[in-house]
Amino acid sequence: QVQLVESGGGVVPAGGSLRLSCVASGRTLSRYAMGWFRQAPGKEREFVAAISRSGLLRNYLDDVKGRFTISRDNAKNTVYLQMNSMKSEDTAVYYCAAGPGPSGDGHTYDYWGQGTQVTVSS
Repeated sequence: QVQLVESGGGVVPAGGSLRLSCVASGRTLSRYAMGWFRQAPGKEREFVAAISRSGLLRNYLDDVKGRFTISRDNAKNTVYLQMNSMKSEDTAVYYCAAGPGPSGDGHTYDYWGQGTQVTVSS
């Protein structure tokens, strides 16, 4: 079992930045690829970014490419999502997830955090 806890959410003005963190416990994070997803009110859950176990492979939603960066520190059992140039459309609850590969399909992930709210004010 892996427990994931996200933090770093909050309210940020449009154009601002936030860094989300996801700390894993229970098993070593290096065993898993990690993903970030988000869900806005009234919308389906959406893939944002994913990173392979080694960190060498990264995938992004087209809309966040060049603005968001996913990274990981396996020694700290932590994965990050640096969000820059934020837009009101980025407002959502952000979830981290652990699974076998850096997929954009949420159904392939085995473990999920509880989520952290991100609100971008315009």
